[in-house]
Amino acid sequence: MWLRTACKLEFTLDAPTPFILMLRARSGARQWVAREVYTLVPSVPVVEFTDMYGNLCQRLVAPAGEFAIETSADVLTAEAIDVAPGAPFDAVQLLPDAVLAFLLPSRYCESEQFATMAGEIVAGVAPGYDQVAAICDWIRREVRFDPGTLYGHMTATEVNLRREGVCRDLAHLGIALCRSLCIPARMVVGYLHELAPMDLHAWFEAWVGGRWYTFDPTQAIARGGRVTLGFGRDAADVAIFNQFGPALPPHRMQVTVQLLEDPV
Repeated sequence: MWLRTACKLEFTLDAPTPFILMLRARSGARQWVAREVYTLVPSVPVVEFTDMYGNLCQRLVAPAGEFAIETSADVLTAEAIDVAPGAPFDAVQLLPDAVLAFLLPSRYCESEQFATMAGEIVAGVAPGYDQVAAICDWIRREVRFDPGTLYGHMTATEVNLRREGVCRDLAHLGIALCRSLCIPARMVVGYLHELAPMDLHAWFEAWVGGRWYTFDPTQAIARGGRVTLGFGRDAADVAIFNQFGPALPPHRMQVTVQLLEDPV
């Protein structure tokens, strides 16, 4: 399916402010970017680099006053995500080197705290894909997905205590539970077609059966129509923008995802 994604951020800045952005989708095995527009108002010099996870990032210094970032892309992506009940657990000693980092505790995913809990959730479930599916089902039942939650950035432990959160929070809990079972898991941020309310979205992927599979505790069914902007250990690695200096969030943010009948 072809999707047209768009994101607009508008800031009012008190002083020149360094930014690192992560707003460009990258073509790969699961998506193809056919058209892209990236506009800065006012225009400023930008340097792009690829971070340690392969995400496209942009560095710039925004001037004081009004500053806007607007992106749009036409992307070919799958209508459905792959599912693989029964896909086996991969022994740690056989994992690719690049996957090992996603076994470790991270800032928002204190996986070392969840071994007992995870073992109870997946009791009697075959190791591998089925365990991750059981974790997702448990989160859907036990943790309320509330896009309006205002707790700020929560760790997996805090999400488990509050039992509610936004998409990012539910993904953190899923990642921590997977890692506690020695299943590599990573955070993904991007767009989801027909997400309600529309916004940028977060989910997670787990490595089982020799590859990454998508899991989304916020959705009752396995849904495709996803465009990835970035992935990393947790939300600290996949912020769509980081600003350095006085923290002034955007006073306006608009996200749209449109289904295209034909490629452009």
